[in-house]
This record gives sequence, structure tokens and C-alpha cells, in this order.
Amino acid sequence: MDIRRDDLSSQQVQDLLAAHLAGMQENSPPDSVYALDLSGLRTPDVSVWTAWEGTDLCGIGALKQLSPSTGEIKSMRTDARHLRKGVGLAILDHIIAVARERGYRRLSLETGSGAEFEAALTLYRKRGFENGEPFGGYVSSDFNQFLHLEL
Repeated sequence: MDIRRDDLSSQQVQDLLAAHLAGMQENSPPDSVYALDLSGLRTPDVSVWTAWEGTDLCGIGALKQLSPSTGEIKSMRTDARHLRKGVGLAILDHIIAVARERGYRRLSLETGSGAEFEAALTLYRKRGFENGEPFGGYVSSDFNQFLHLEL
């Protein structure tokens, strides 16, 4: 699997991001969808990586810089054809490694609750993320939850 920095210009990548947004909207209350759209991922404070097997897109993940010492994981999504193959874990490990290289002391993320989010929560907890307080302007609700990893 080849993980590389992405400029979001590929139609495959844009289609996967559209599926990610649709999934978040389908499985979240309307006021609790914080997934970034294409323009939100193209800002200077966001780095995006994609995972490929040859010409086949396997998944995507992004890292948003919140401060010189903290980052937020965004837009983690595995293509449905590549579920349960370690794609999400490979991208997450890559993002954690980049965060350490940048000198971040903490990585955080916001996600939802319920069956649709359990696989992602299991993935994050496998790498040591723990539930904690809201961050970065998020507001706590009965639906969302906040995970943090001290680096």
C-alpha cells in the first residue's frame, strides 16, 4: 500500500470524499456534521494523504494543524471495497508519525456515536486515543465525542 500526500484533484479522491460527507450526513444529526468538504480540506493548515494499491484508491485521511503543538484528525475514510484490510490503520499510523515529526504534543478528533461509528472508535482506541473534553470550538452534545492522544 502506497500512502502519499494528495492535492485532491483526482476524481476518485473527490468521489470518496463525497461518499464520506454523505455518510456523515446520513448517520449524524444535522447540527453535528463537522466533516470538511473539498474546500475545507484545501486550506493551508490541512494536509491530506491517500492510500493506493496501484491505481486503486483505498482510503483517505487528513491532519489539520490547530496550533504549533496540536493537530486534529479529519476525513478518515476507507473505500468500501477495501474495508477490513488495514487501510484505516495504515493511514492513522502515517498521520501519527507526521504529527510526531512536526513536534505535536497532542492529536485530537471529533466523531459521532452509534453503530456506524464503532469501527472507527475501535481503530482510534487501538492506537491509544482516549475520550476527553471538547476542543477547537466544538460543542459537546449527546451525539458527538472527543478523543485525544498524547504524543
